[in-house]
Amino acid sequence: MFGDLGPVGVATVLTALLIFGIPGDGKLKPLGWWTTLLVAMLAASAYKAAGGIFTIAPDAAGTVIDFLRSLIKGLTMPALTLTVAIFILYKKLSTKQLGLVALVFFYLAQGAGGNWTYLSDAIENARIGLQ
Repeated sequence: MFGDLGPVGVATVLTALLIFGIPGDGKLKPLGWWTTLLVAMLAASAYKAAGGIFTIAPDAAGTVIDFLRSLIKGLTMPALTLTVAIFILYKKLSTKQLGLVALVFFYLAQGAGGNWTYLSDAIENARIGLQ
């Protein structure tokens, strides 16, 4: 229907969905909390795979991560990821706040390794397959 979006197209589409879908001032209702979390997860994975201008968000998150890891010696990526997950689950966030924090969370989670890297690796492999 839409042809081949590619990783950059997926990142662009998901960013537009977060920007325009959270307020939901159009015909469709606003994105819900869980939907925003899912879209942010996909967007963070697409950002990692797309590169280019989409490295702005991961680079900004990386700056904060580096600061925290230098401030708290021995802080690992899995510990930092779990800390942000606790923040997301227990802090009453608006969907706008959730979208931003979730982008950082999923970027952290991918850096922590394990299961979270599968999605970004799959998007990256799709990009390599398209070239």
